[in-house]
Amino acid sequence: MKLIEKILETLENTSPSYKGTKVNIFGLPKFKKESYGNIRSTLSYMKTKGLIENSDKGWHLTTAGKNYMKKKAESLVQFEYHFSSDTPKNLIVMFDIPETQKTEREWFRWHLKKFNYTMIQRSVWVGPSPLPKEFMEYLKKIHLKDAVKTFKLARAYKK
Repeated sequence: MKLIEKILETLENTSPSYKGTKVNIFGLPKFKKESYGNIRSTLSYMKTKGLIENSDKGWHLTTAGKNYMKKKAESLVQFEYHFSSDTPKNLIVMFDIPETQKTEREWFRWHLKKFNYTMIQRSVWVGPSPLPKEFMEYLKKIHLKDAVKTFKLARAYKK
């Protein structure tokens, strides 16, 4: 887990005024493996991005930070594997998911692998059809549907 996610999760799940929690100089529970400089620069970056803010009560999540955490949790939705390894690969999936949605892009690639798809190029994959209906509906929900194109092949792809 990235330090940004650790800090956001900690802020979301910890009350800053709780006296029993050991905290570092930032008012956050101690991160044993992280250096002072790394935490400080990450907090500065997160503050610049509007994910957190500092008040007289310490650091806390902004609305943007809460939305980031919600989006992160949604990106972990898993879909069931529906294809056997001998199912013909007759669907090409092409996608152009922007760098700003890197987490969703990695999630999408992971699912293509899970569905027995083979990468032809970085954003061109071939595999069995059709993709699960729930999966396609979820792509629409997380605003990836327009970034993904599918093409049915006349004959199955063979390596």
